[in-house]
Amino acid sequence: MRLPPMLDVFPDAALNRDLYYWLAALAACMDTLPAIKDDPFGILRNQAGTCSTLARWPGLGSRYHRLVEAYLPFRQAVEKLPPEEAAREIALRTALSVPGSTPRLPDVPPGSPPHQPVLLWLHVASITAHVVAGNASNDHAEGSEIGLQQEDAHDEAHRVERVDNPAEKHGLLMYFRAESLLSIAEFVRVNRSVDDEPEASAADLARDMNQLSLANPEAGERIASKVRFDLDLPSAAEDDIPLGAGIPLPEWDYRTGELRSNYVRLQEMASRHAVPQALPLHLRRTARRLQQQFAALQPTRRWLKGQPQGGELDLDAIVRAHGDRLTGRHTDEQLYLSLEQRGRDLACLLLADLSLSTDAWVSDQARVIDVIRDALMLFGEAMRSVGDSFALCGFSSLRRQQVRFHCLKDFDAPFDNAVRGRIQAIKPGYYTRMGAAIRHSGQLLSQQASSRRLLILLSDGKPNDLDHYDGRYGIEDTRAAVHEVRRLGLTPFCLTIDKEGGNYLPHLFGSNGYTILRNPSELPSRLPLLYTQISGQSR
Repeated sequence: MRLPPMLDVFPDAALNRDLYYWLAALAACMDTLPAIKDDPFGILRNQAGTCSTLARWPGLGSRYHRLVEAYLPFRQAVEKLPPEEAAREIALRTALSVPGSTPRLPDVPPGSPPHQPVLLWLHVASITAHVVAGNASNDHAEGSEIGLQQEDAHDEAHRVERVDNPAEKHGLLMYFRAESLLSIAEFVRVNRSVDDEPEASAADLARDMNQLSLANPEAGERIASKVRFDLDLPSAAEDDIPLGAGIPLPEWDYRTGELRSNYVRLQEMASRHAVPQALPLHLRRTARRLQQQFAALQPTRRWLKGQPQGGELDLDAIVRAHGDRLTGRHTDEQLYLSLEQRGRDLACLLLADLSLSTDAWVSDQARVIDVIRDALMLFGEAMRSVGDSFALCGFSSLRRQQVRFHCLKDFDAPFDNAVRGRIQAIKPGYYTRMGAAIRHSGQLLSQQASSRRLLILLSDGKPNDLDHYDGRYGIEDTRAAVHEVRRLGLTPFCLTIDKEGGNYLPHLFGSNGYTILRNPSELPSRLPLLYTQISGQSR
């Protein structure tokens, strides 16, 4: 029996807990009931299961009636429904209040929407469809598998029939540009394409279908498995230069609930074609404006008045002290001026995503990687003006054996033409194993002695890689890495140009730990200004 991690149906937590216990007890009893024919929506089976549960455990009676009383006001108002649908809703309410009193639902006109799901019942239709699919898969050769994936929490009932397999032997022929192909999948013997990622709207498409058909492949044949090829593999003479033997790092596996030690190897890289160069001409005007704005944030010296000791006398304090003595008042001896140097005491590491997705175009003139280069250039110019300690890094990955990490500027290195040359030499490639890059960046930043340390991640999408590092696995490992750097006393923040980032970034960085730029071309000019806001919030 699979139970959800939580239920959030009622505003009262006690009622949600009662519902959780009730559904578990109902599932235990319905598992022992025989199948009921002509019950497509599970009305009879759920009523029989409710009666069996209340008879088996009479103590649940008060809890069940309390749930029904609290749940009925949440359902559709009968007076707002058409007559046929209103009669159906009344029959459902009666079946809830008096289990076993409703033998069938009244008929509704064709095209009417389905009835509202009953949250106190189990979805029997989906279980029946799964059983039919499981029986059909028994005739397959060894190794074949039929999986039932569920992306949406709202189930819909469908009629299921068994059909003959299509006679066509060939899949769809498509023309494509080979240089733009990231990965391919071998054709399977069905009349549809196979994607590397699940269709986001698959659940909506399934709900729009009146009937689902299941085909049984011919005996002895096996469905071809997916095969993905990486086409972005430069030769050793053209690839970046590896530095050292690599750094082993852990990775979080949410399926087993453990942190796999030394599971990932991070390889520091240096560009083979980086040459020192000056700031590009198209960025110089913006750089001068940012330098003027950031000059106001530089550490300044100020005189502190009324100090017990210092380099000069405080004439105002001396006059006040002399007047106090003449009037007989008690005076203190804080008669000096002290010159104090005030610094920001902040260190920042900017980590940029250099995966192959940054090769996409954001305008007619620039790609994402071009925007990232300009952002790193202007960020370095602004940080050089304010005087904060900072480092610039980039990363990509090719499975867990090679997380490629580029240190474009160390904390102790000046922002000069050599750093600008390394920034200009970065190029997109490979995938996004985000957790390992965040862990290594956190280790580098934690070695700084500053009282405030800020880790900014610059990304254009969610974490992914070839070896199952996608979907929830990559999300959970990245979330674990973010929690690890927080325990080191660092402040992580994500700046993304992914318009879908709001779906997963709150889970990774929290509601206040990320910003989405709707216009990627604004990244170079917005990044330094966002840094001033983020550094001010991290005090």
